[in-house]
Amino acid sequence: MAQTTIDGVARNAVVIIAVIAAGAALFWLRGILTPLALAIFLAVMIDGFARILSEKTPRFPKAAALPTAIVLTILVLIALAIVIADNAAGFANQLITYAPKLEALISQVAGALGVEAPPSLAQLIREANPAQYATTIAQGLQGVLTDTFFVLIYLAFIIASRRGFRKKIVAMFPHSTERDEAMAAFVRIRDGVEQYLWVQTVTGLIIAGGSLIVMWIIGLDNALFWAFLIFLASYIPIIGGVIGVALPPLFALVQFDGFVQAAILAALLQSIQFVVGNVIQPKMQGDSLNIDPVVVLLSLALWGLVWGMPGMFLSTPLTVAAMVILTQFQGTRWIAILLSANGEPAGDPHRHRSRQQPKVQPKRVNKSSRNKDENPS
Repeated sequence: MAQTTIDGVARNAVVIIAVIAAGAALFWLRGILTPLALAIFLAVMIDGFARILSEKTPRFPKAAALPTAIVLTILVLIALAIVIADNAAGFANQLITYAPKLEALISQVAGALGVEAPPSLAQLIREANPAQYATTIAQGLQGVLTDTFFVLIYLAFIIASRRGFRKKIVAMFPHSTERDEAMAAFVRIRDGVEQYLWVQTVTGLIIAGGSLIVMWIIGLDNALFWAFLIFLASYIPIIGGVIGVALPPLFALVQFDGFVQAAILAALLQSIQFVVGNVIQPKMQGDSLNIDPVVVLLSLALWGLVWGMPGMFLSTPLTVAAMVILTQFQGTRWIAILLSANGEPAGDPHRHRSRQQPKVQPKRVNKSSRNKDENPS
């Protein structure tokens, strides 16, 4: 008994050390792994889109499902980029016309704080010295372009090599039982990522659509642009939607005279975000992903620390994959149980086997005893 306890403690200690070492490796290799993770995420999204085309539309040629999904995904991404760039240009031009209102707003804030001679907008810009950040911004844009290039290269190779995936699985797991468990784990990870995309897309559309209606009623300029930003920010769990709906009220302070419109806009947008984020989204995530809400928050912080903004975007899919993988091993199943919402990780083969075995064994016993009764000899 004591030896078993010592072995269990040693095994858990090894698991914890391995997790810490893996986290350090993920941090140091983030430049290589981040584009690869994004490419895998896009590949899963495209594969799911292709399966929808082939399954939901029987007359659609199956051979054309994957190319069509790739083309439509690229077109949607290009359309989003064009809409955002176009609206961003108009937003930047409007900021110039709002310069006098910015001056008045600075004077009001300074008066409320007791500053007798508030600085002008030109003085604030001069003191901020935006030129010193030009190099950092240029390097950041260069890094984004480089990462995008590598993501597309990885994506192309992943799609090209997907046909050999099943052969690799057969070579890695020659026994049918192990192969079935590996394929089942892959399917659970794929379904988890697709469910995450579905949840975030639906809730993001609800928040963006409700916010767009509110901004149109109040008369906020560039309402469509802000709705796009809110929708994109909603893909970051927990904090994305909160930050997204906080930006339009700040712009309303510049556009409108006084604080009434900005206060009403802030209250309504935060109400929409609160209802969707605390009622609708947890229900959908709990039913589909089976992840504890606290784990979602911790994974957001952890992956954000390791991989930055891409890690925050991929935090929930990566946690789903980790939970499924940890479930497959007896020594790490306790971690998967802690990550799950109901204490039963999705598709746990050990639990499934323990439930099915008692049902099979009595049948075999009854059948043998019945045969003996029918044939006494």
